[in-house]
Amino acid sequence: MTLFLGLIFGAVGTVYLILGKKGHDPLYLIIGFLLIIYPYVFSSAIMIVVIGIVLSLIPYAHSRGMF
Repeated sequence: MTLFLGLIFGAVGTVYLILGKKGHDPLYLIIGFLLIIYPYVFSSAIMIVVIGIVLSLIPYAHSRGMF
């Protein structure tokens, strides 16, 4: 289960990395890198899902001016 979740959030992280390179946006680069790396640190599926969703929503919230 954790392997599948890592694959999903790693794919989202790769998209964020590509967007960060094209747009020269360090926020997307950092979040993309973290989304690719963090599933290797946590072994709990719940932690992977929670952290992945939070990290994935940070650029969205930033673009909406929430912080």
